Amino acid sequence: MLSEKALELIKELDRSKDGKLPAFNEDIIRKVLEEMNTLFQQNQRDVGEAAAGEIRYFPSIHLRHAALDRNKRCLLSYLYNRLERIRTMRWEFGSILPADIRANLCEPEIQWFNRYNKNLASYMRSLGEAGGLDLTQDTKPPKNLYVEVRCLRDYGEWEVEEGDTVVLQKDTTHYLPLAACHHLIRQGVLEQVE
Repeated sequence: MLSEKALELIKELDRSKDGKLPAFNEDIIRKVLEEMNTLFQQNQRDVGEAAAGEIRYFPSIHLRHAALDRNKRCLLSYLYNRLERIRTMRWEFGSILPADIRANLCEPEIQWFNRYNKNLASYMRSLGEAGGLDLTQDTKPPKNLYVEVRCLRDYGEWEVEEGDTVVLQKDTTHYLPLAACHHLIRQGVLEQVE
């Protein structure tokens, strides 16, 4: 059946919508490309015969051309959706993919991921002041500009951007601007209270 293997690629990708990326299926892609090459050669031969006047009615040419278009759309859809998932994973996992996901990528996808990483890092460095802005840090806007935090260890005096000084001692809670205390939360000095 025409375009059966190409449709199998799409179904395989659709079955794995749980966030996992299936292994790049090079065998099926090779079979689809071989089918496309065969269809194209048959069409070339029939078009040559039609131009010579040997055949007048050529619906098989239209059928094979439609199959070529369908195979092409399926292959492009497969590749595009894989790249979209890889791009989404960059925002979820950071600049280093887990080994089980990386094992499912082909070499061009790994190269694309590395270039995307490099471009994103370059763009983030160009934003803001003093070294840039990490866009992957908070992908959703905060509900409040101030958060309640608990101090996990003695830190000493800490000056907030407005000029106020706060003494951070173990087991004390404070109501601080999220932007100002975010780096202390990542360092493990503060813990956000829900």
